[in-house]
Amino acid sequence: MGSETPKAVPLTCHGHSRPITHLSFSPVLDDDQYYLISACKDNNPMLRDGVTGDWIGTFIGHKGAVWQARLSADASLAATASADFSAKIWDSHTGECLHTLTHSHIVRAVAFPPQPRPQLVATGGFEKKLRIFDLSRSTSSSSASSSPTSPNGNASPPPAPSFEIGPGIHGGPIKSVIWSTDLNILITAADDKTIRWWDLRARSCAAKYELDGMVGTCELDASSSNPSLSVAAGKSAYFFSGTQPGQLIKKITTSKDIAAVALHAEQRKFVTGGVSDTWVRVYDFENGSELEVQKGHHGPIWTINFSPDGKMYATGSEDGTVKLWKFCSDPYGLWR
Repeated sequence: MGSETPKAVPLTCHGHSRPITHLSFSPVLDDDQYYLISACKDNNPMLRDGVTGDWIGTFIGHKGAVWQARLSADASLAATASADFSAKIWDSHTGECLHTLTHSHIVRAVAFPPQPRPQLVATGGFEKKLRIFDLSRSTSSSSASSSPTSPNGNASPPPAPSFEIGPGIHGGPIKSVIWSTDLNILITAADDKTIRWWDLRARSCAAKYELDGMVGTCELDASSSNPSLSVAAGKSAYFFSGTQPGQLIKKITTSKDIAAVALHAEQRKFVTGGVSDTWVRVYDFENGSELEVQKGHHGPIWTINFSPDGKMYATGSEDGTVKLWKFCSDPYGLWR
């Protein structure tokens, strides 16, 4: 590849003992810091310094694989979705579990709205239901949710009430939930090979797009001035408008099955991880040509995300490691 992104040795983040299922960065905060959270089949999501990958803490409490983990816009809260039939909301400074949102089946996806200290969280999973929980209201006794006794033994807060959007619509488990930059739009990716955009005001489906294969990753690149939604399915990478529901910008089909994809809008390149090999591949967004292959993982790559400043990306693999890859020509972080 050109001199724009010269090869640098990736940083490897150890600590997990099972395959990595999901990675997510926080936005850049006031002090130019940002954070990375990882979900893993070892039940224990981890918080890291986003620039260096240094471990900060582990959220202890799930009793099953954690499928997705996200940080709130101000990184004060973390949300995790687990095979133990629950989603949990955590204080990211203390590691305390603030809410346990119980479900009737495996939870695969969580999302916060893009606002500081959000009081809402969306979940999805094998129930095939898109739920929204109101964390600020604790007067309901909704059977869809409950909260634990806090670690210091204080009484549990009452359950957070929830409501469902689009009951009966999803034809398969929900694998990803994305809260759009528009607070009124939620996006779901389900195993019925369909991406759906939901209007929260009407509580109905505003648009949908049927994919050619089973969905892998579905992530919003909100760091760009023109946000986009990147979806991996089958051998194709789909890129949708981040602001116009259902609007496909481009579909690029490769020769490999794609498990994960992330777009760098400014550099006009996208990065993929595969189902059948252990390599990270960098492609040209304009013509779909393969520009570079990065080697280092020892298992399929299930999740890829660019840092909020776009200067590196993170990959999570079946091999249980997280790797950080430099994506700029200037010195950055620990790369000097």
